[in-house]
Amino acid sequence: MDTGENSQGLHSALEFTRLLSIVVLLMHFYHIGYEAFVHWQITSKVTDQLFRNIEGTGLFKDFNLPKIISIGLLAVVLIGARGRKNDRIKWKTCLIYVLAGIGLFFSSGLIWLLPVYIEPKIEWYTLVTTTGYLFIMAGGTMLSRVIKQQLSEDTFNKANETFPQEERLLENEYSFNLPASYNLKGRTRKSWINVINPFRSTLVCGGPGAGKTFFVIRHVIKQHIQKGFSLFVYDFKYDDLSLLTYNYLRLFKTAYPVEPKFCVINFDNLSHSHRCNPLDPELMLDITDATESARTIMFGLNREWIRKQGDFWVESPIIFLTGIIWFLKKFNDGQYCTLPHVIELMQVPYDKLFSILQLEPEVRVFLNPFITAYLNDAMEQLEGQIAGAKIAMARLSSPQLYYIMTGNDFTLDINNPTEPKVFCAGNNPLKIQTYGAVLSLYINRLIKVVNRQGQHKCSLIFDEFPTIYLSNIDSLIATARSNKVATTLAVQDQSQLRKDYGKEHADVIMNIVGNVISGQVMGDTAEQLSKRFGRINQDRQSITIQTTETSINKSKHLDFAIPASTISTLSSEVADDPNQKIPQKFFHASIVNNYEQIIQEETSFQALPKIKDVTPQMVQEKYLSIKAEIDQIVEIQIENMMESPELSKLIIRKPSGNKK
Repeated sequence: MDTGENSQGLHSALEFTRLLSIVVLLMHFYHIGYEAFVHWQITSKVTDQLFRNIEGTGLFKDFNLPKIISIGLLAVVLIGARGRKNDRIKWKTCLIYVLAGIGLFFSSGLIWLLPVYIEPKIEWYTLVTTTGYLFIMAGGTMLSRVIKQQLSEDTFNKANETFPQEERLLENEYSFNLPASYNLKGRTRKSWINVINPFRSTLVCGGPGAGKTFFVIRHVIKQHIQKGFSLFVYDFKYDDLSLLTYNYLRLFKTAYPVEPKFCVINFDNLSHSHRCNPLDPELMLDITDATESARTIMFGLNREWIRKQGDFWVESPIIFLTGIIWFLKKFNDGQYCTLPHVIELMQVPYDKLFSILQLEPEVRVFLNPFITAYLNDAMEQLEGQIAGAKIAMARLSSPQLYYIMTGNDFTLDINNPTEPKVFCAGNNPLKIQTYGAVLSLYINRLIKVVNRQGQHKCSLIFDEFPTIYLSNIDSLIATARSNKVATTLAVQDQSQLRKDYGKEHADVIMNIVGNVISGQVMGDTAEQLSKRFGRINQDRQSITIQTTETSINKSKHLDFAIPASTISTLSSEVADDPNQKIPQKFFHASIVNNYEQIIQEETSFQALPKIKDVTPQMVQEKYLSIKAEIDQIVEIQIENMMESPELSKLIIRKPSGNKK
């Protein structure tokens, strides 16, 4: 027992043993150097008699026997020694001392082979042997101070933050699966990231160069085409994803019951682009569709308005644009219901514009505040209400945009079971503000059409999602699951999403997605993902160094499975399905790509096909024809109104004193 009396008794016994070891060594020196001691006159009859008695025991019959006995007794002392522990003393240092001491202690006998007198021999022998003895004692004492149970050297706590992950490949007709490898307590194991329910939406996070496209998006595109999904791909850096999509469709088109049509929108190279009218009147069922389209365009062109929704100066341009869109939808069965016609009609003088818009009763309600301001000569207010829309829309007045948005090569119902489509919309990073607003309109209308029951399974993939604006993306994520619409959003960081969508909207998107795959992210995004992982039991160790003993305490402690500081390497989670449970939803793994297979695939890729030859003359003619059509519509309608007594009452005339 570790009591005071036992400790004192052990200390006394060790002290006596050490003294006995030293006495045996001194007797050895006296015995072998007796002649020198006689010469020095430091002998006596008593010691001589004592040594004669000891010689009878056989202690000095062998030269090294007393030394071995002395070291043996010292070893006993050192085994029982309990010095104060020191974490700076290392095993290597102690062994060096001990080995050096043993070498000196036992090799000192070679000194007797030197051809010198007995006096210097015994002096040198005693010095070397004593030095070796002291080295052994010092090294042994330090050994007792070494901390035998060292704390973990895992500086970043990597081993504690590992946990079992799903190693089975779980597939179904909708899933996409990513091969991966992970670390479990220092061992690398193969695993699978199984997104078996993509209809609960997937969020892919990661900063620039984190590998969102190479490690995740390309797998989603390939596997969903292999499983016969109709597909929409927002290609931020055209034609990176469009080229992948086209070639994977070319390879796996037999997976579809009806071969899908490949469609692409590209404003930079018109010969490689289809034409499509995002304001197709057949797909606009009521005036709320016109309002959503107007809101999408305005917010796409003026991102700062997103955080000012409900403001008078924000809502007024949206209402004004809604009235114009709906008028063209109703006029002549929607023959001129295109965004280019909307832009040109907005430029008509107020008196003519307000007059013809009043021909449509539903639009009249929308225009009443503007007409009142015009008639009351409140031109500053009127310009403030309308100028925001006119100035923003003027940025879209481009022959290339007009040409693309006035055609009907395909419709946006990409998940039509009888006519499925694979549709790629290409953007240009150098023209984000212009192209992004137009593509937002395409996508907004597409989402409205595809999110219906009884349609073909569909996958919507958005690379660099914050570069476009979708007013109802949260509704799509929340409701499209039952309509077999899978959504994949790629963002760099939550802060980027907040900047472009506003905090509330961004938080909703982050919180309702079912699957999260993340690369390197920082700040709030890392903290939110860390909390989403929750806590796991982790080993904890602590060391206590006291004068007489050292203790190491081990315990279990709940801590974050993946702390925010680690989510720069990084980790994620997936959602399961009620019919196919995944016990290990969370994963912290490296996605493993088959580089040889990817290189082999890409060597067989073909360039995107040319749709038709488009000349600058054709584009310019279309641009001018749209302007002429609007002028013709305005003049004919004004003439018709003037000839009709009932309609002439709707003609707006400039108030007196108005110089506009």
